[in-house]
This record gives sequence, C-alpha cells and structure tokens, in this order.
Amino acid sequence: MRQAGVLDVGCHSALLTVARHRPTTHMDSVLSRKVRLTLHQCLEEDGRLSELGVRGVQRAVTETLAGDLCLPRSEIFAFATSVIRDAPNRHEVITRVARATGVRLRVLSGEEEARLAYVAARRWSGPAVGPLLVLDIGGGTLEIAAGSGHAPDRVLSLPSGARAVTRSLLPGGTVSSERHLAKVRRQLRERLHSAPGLPRAERGGRVLASSKTFAQLARLAAGRGAPRHAAHRLTLSDLRAAVDVLAATSPDRRGRLPGISRHRGEQSLAGALVAEALLEACEADSVAICPWSTREGLLLEHLTVPRPSHADGPTAALAG
Repeated sequence: MRQAGVLDVGCHSALLTVARHRPTTHMDSVLSRKVRLTLHQCLEEDGRLSELGVRGVQRAVTETLAGDLCLPRSEIFAFATSVIRDAPNRHEVITRVARATGVRLRVLSGEEEARLAYVAARRWSGPAVGPLLVLDIGGGTLEIAAGSGHAPDRVLSLPSGARAVTRSLLPGGTVSSERHLAKVRRQLRERLHSAPGLPRAERGGRVLASSKTFAQLARLAAGRGAPRHAAHRLTLSDLRAAVDVLAATSPDRRGRLPGISRHRGEQSLAGALVAEALLEACEADSVAICPWSTREGLLLEHLTVPRPSHADGPTAALAG
C-alpha cells in the first residue's frame, strides 16, 4: 500500500506526517511527529533568521526524522513555510540545515501553497462540492484560491499573514487606542480591496478556511458562547467579537482564552483582523473550517500521482 511523507517546517513547529492511500478513503495517517519551534522570536529586524533560529530548525528536523519513519527518508518531502522562505538569509539557512541533517528543505511559492491548499480542501469537501473559495492565513502571507474543478482557476498570495501584520502594524501584538485599531482595520481593508484579481465568494459555492489562525478563532468563538457549530464555522460577527476580546487582552494572557494557544498569543489579534478584512473583501458572510491545507495537498498528490522526477509533479513550482 502506497505511503508518502511530508515534513512541514513552520514558524511554530516542525511536523512530520506519513500517510497511506486507501481506495475507500482519502488517506490514513500512519505517523505524526511534532517538535515545537519559536522562530517568531528568532527573527532579526530585517527578517533574517538568527543563529538561535537556525540551530532550532536543525534540532527540529533531526528529532522529527529520528527512529522508524515507516518509509525511506529520501521519499519524505521536506519544505519550509514563509518564515524561512521570506528570510533574506534563506539560502544560508537551507544550506546549513542540509549540512547538519542531510535534509535539504524545499521552499514553495505562496501561489503553490494556495494551489495545494485548494487541492486538499476540495478532496476533503467531497466530489459533490461546486464553486470553492479557500482562504489560508499563515504567518508571513495569506493565500487565496478559487475554482470549480480539481485545480483552482485563480490563486493569490499576499504578504499579509498574522506575523507580518503584527510586525508592521501591531508592534508587540497590541493596539494603543481605539483610533489605532480603527487605523489598522482601515489599512487592511484597503490592502485587500485593492489586491488585483481577488476572488469573491460565489452564490451557491462554499467558502473554506484552512489554517491554524481560522481554527483557533473558531474555537475562541465557540468557547465564548457562540452557537455549537461555531467550532466548525466562523461568521463576520464572530470575528468582530474576537477582535474586541483580543484587543482588550494582553498578549501574555491570550493563551488563557478558549482556543488560543500561548505561542500564538502575540499574533492572534492580527490574525483576527486579517480574517475580518479578508471575509469583507471576498464578500463572504462566513467560512467553514477545513482541517486540511498545504501539507495534506502535498500528501494527496504524492499518494495519487507517479513519483516525480526532476522538475515534474508537486515539487515543480518551488520558489527560486
């Protein structure tokens, strides 16, 4: 039975997932192994990953790939998300990790991440789903994909992820006043409404959100008395309420709120503001939470297509 593995190195963790294909299901998880990272604390002023951050990545890659992996290490697709992709010293980081671990991290473009998130969301939704809009808020970027077929018709990647917005508009993850909050809201709305080719929600279609940012905001809404379905769905009113709660709570106390993890406390307010502006710009009243994203898209493609060679297959659209 065919198996595939993906190692996803992001800002907050390195996560190894090995899955196998079954004819009657999308895929079954065989192995999941996570090592916590704090790369958001290892970024220098210009976005470079510090020495401490590089060593953290080396350690995390080594630990996730230790022991029995259920398949050869050479068949594991290892990639890094925007925290490394957008770092000015990206090539140095990748080279040093490869020398220390024997694993060369690959870097997907934002557009390729959006495409893979769409592939995963469509498979998760089932064959009967029609027009689909997929929203994914990461740390450095946000990805948007839309279409009616197996592949998206439009993909878009914008440098407005939760971490990036925190660094540029919400230093320390806080707002100094209602006026400051209104200004950030206005800037995000203007940024998204002016994005060329931004897809809109289609009547009769589905809008899915596939990221930790959306999932944690949905759990926050559910934990604060929203309807029972709120853990699986977010409305605009839920998001506006979440912004108010997060803005009134210090970053070090947000981890005590329902659904918000401690290591994402600082950037959680920015994530809620980006989500709010994104739904408004895409003319969507609500989104359903999809547990699959880029990582699952990679697994699905590696499980269901012939092994890629050279520049073929899912690894073709690597960022330069």
